[in-house]
Amino acid sequence: MSSTVIKVKNLSKSFGKIRAVHNLSFSVESGLCFGFLGPNGAGKTTVMKMLYAKCIRDKNSDSEMNIFGYDPVKDELAIKYISGVVQQENNLDDELNVIQNLLIYSKFYDIPAKTAKKRIEYLLDFLELSEKADSKIKELSGGMKRRLVIARALLNQPRLLILDEPTTGLDPQVRHVIWDKIRQLQKQQTTVLLTTHYMEEAFQLCDCMLIMHKGQKIMEGRPKELMKENIEKYVLEVFDTEGAHQVDDDMLKEVIRVDHTHGVTRYYSNDIDVLKNLSTSRLQAGNYHIRETNLEDVFLRATGRQLNDKQ
Repeated sequence: MSSTVIKVKNLSKSFGKIRAVHNLSFSVESGLCFGFLGPNGAGKTTVMKMLYAKCIRDKNSDSEMNIFGYDPVKDELAIKYISGVVQQENNLDDELNVIQNLLIYSKFYDIPAKTAKKRIEYLLDFLELSEKADSKIKELSGGMKRRLVIARALLNQPRLLILDEPTTGLDPQVRHVIWDKIRQLQKQQTTVLLTTHYMEEAFQLCDCMLIMHKGQKIMEGRPKELMKENIEKYVLEVFDTEGAHQVDDDMLKEVIRVDHTHGVTRYYSNDIDVLKNLSTSRLQAGNYHIRETNLEDVFLRATGRQLNDKQ
């Protein structure tokens, strides 16, 4: 049975007059992937840094943080010792080759040279980089660099793996390879914290997810449960605004919810036949699409479709 390894209560953080995180609470069980979603500026990265780095929480808050039995304010080094961190940027040394980058990093954890070499050999094979062991960083593709950063984060065999937008900018093939590796790590009881802008990534990986907006928790739960509780099953999207119509029928209003944003009108309903009848009776062929709703629909309903000032 899984045990709770991360407990956060009433976490708050301000930068001057800007409140980046406000009264945030959550818990994470061992071996699970816990995801943070939110628009740019929602506070996701700030929360991550407060968990593993000395990013001091507000003094006047009554917050509590327990990361594998440690308090980040008092036990920063202890938390770093059991953690692996993949930041948004690929901060590799371009002048060194792949193995040299990993060997130098292993010294931060006082890993003996012989042990480090075996661990590096294993990780390069695990992340499908063995053929690039002697290559300079400049010779690697973006996907290879990202996998190397993940390999580096795994050198110390961390109990906690923190991934801050690990697959941003990567092609679908590389993204799926990384997803598969994360799942394998979870089977080894590695706990994963993930921030991402990819809804499909969150759906595929997260056992539980927390949606943030302006530093606050909007909703939390398992992806499928969030979809079931917060969005209709189907949506009719009309891309030609002139072809869209108001739903004037009172009976239809009871089973259809209408959203119009950025030139697209969306009709949501749990009854797909209602949407089919609406489309064939009132719309021109070719300018609409009926599909099942997804996690992105939940996310946009929770946080809004308009860009906020920090984006």
